[in-house]
Amino acid sequence: MRRELKEFVKFPIDSLYRDNPYYVPALVSDEVDTLDPTKNPAFRFCESVYYMAFRDGKPAGRIAGIINNVVNERMGKKEGRFGFVDFIDDPEVVDALFAAVTKWAQGKGMTRLTGPLGFTDMDREGCLVEGFDQLVTQATIYNHAYYKDHLERLGFEKDVDWIEMKIMVPDAIPDKMQRVADIVRSRFKLHTVRFTSRKKLVEQYGDAIFNVINEAYDSLFGYSPLSEEQIQHYIKLYLPYLPLDHISLIVKEDETLVGVGISIPSLSHALIKGRGRLLPWGWWHLLRAFKGSSHIVDLMLVAVKPEYQNKGVNSLLFTDLIPVFIRRGYEWAESNPELELNNKVLSQWDYFEVVHNKRRRAYTKSI
Repeated sequence: MRRELKEFVKFPIDSLYRDNPYYVPALVSDEVDTLDPTKNPAFRFCESVYYMAFRDGKPAGRIAGIINNVVNERMGKKEGRFGFVDFIDDPEVVDALFAAVTKWAQGKGMTRLTGPLGFTDMDREGCLVEGFDQLVTQATIYNHAYYKDHLERLGFEKDVDWIEMKIMVPDAIPDKMQRVADIVRSRFKLHTVRFTSRKKLVEQYGDAIFNVINEAYDSLFGYSPLSEEQIQHYIKLYLPYLPLDHISLIVKEDETLVGVGISIPSLSHALIKGRGRLLPWGWWHLLRAFKGSSHIVDLMLVAVKPEYQNKGVNSLLFTDLIPVFIRRGYEWAESNPELELNNKVLSQWDYFEVVHNKRRRAYTKSI
């Protein structure tokens, strides 16, 4: 099975986007583990199926069908997902892929098909509909412009849009942001903490970080709460590698976590050079990116407990992280996808010079 999954994962890397300067491959080993029921704890509540299409004996397309039973139960839906989808510009190939997933989802009792989505929000999601001349982050999808045309030809309609932004790193903390941070710190008795020991970070706040993420994102589109098994999986997968000076935690007087901001040097160029592989030299390009070769920082996530949202608490994170970004020599930050109607999140960029450079979409259709 691992051999077939590798072929599935490597199709866009080695074929469809081989010479595309904006496509950023995932690490093949990580992507295979995500799709492998024996490796990904999401399979405790998810089901999946994978299809590939071939033209003249060569790979021409791929698609995954996914059912997240937790989300369906929470939302009262019978919704299948399609994801990990890529294809050549050929209606026959596209139609065959979606017909296969639709038939599978209908056989499972689903009445709607939505995507591109993964098993959970920790996976890449959303079809790129604007920004085809922009480099994507390591956490997001790149796709050709014709994907949108084929999805709409098949009768899929917009469900939600996410937007992404290029946020210029200022020369100093904006005065207004600093004033807000000072007021919030005093009013709510909050402060930020940093760690120089990865072991202590994991021991004191590993679980808490992901619990705050669960609370903060609970009401967002299609959110699948992380189980305890998933939390332990992601602690081991991510926290050992994130630069400690790029992690800011907001805590109360009793050291209870109320907010977290996690960023990372952009790995996009490094992953392109490594073509999704660590060997022979992919590890070297990634190491250089972590050590400061990138002039871009990716804002992986900001999560604040609901009772502290809309109170200026995010200003504490940015007044903590901006000096790090300046010291590292970053020119701009890339946001991750943010729902276009999530004004609570979008308003946090009002302090900065911002360029909206990408838009992506979840499509949906009754089946």
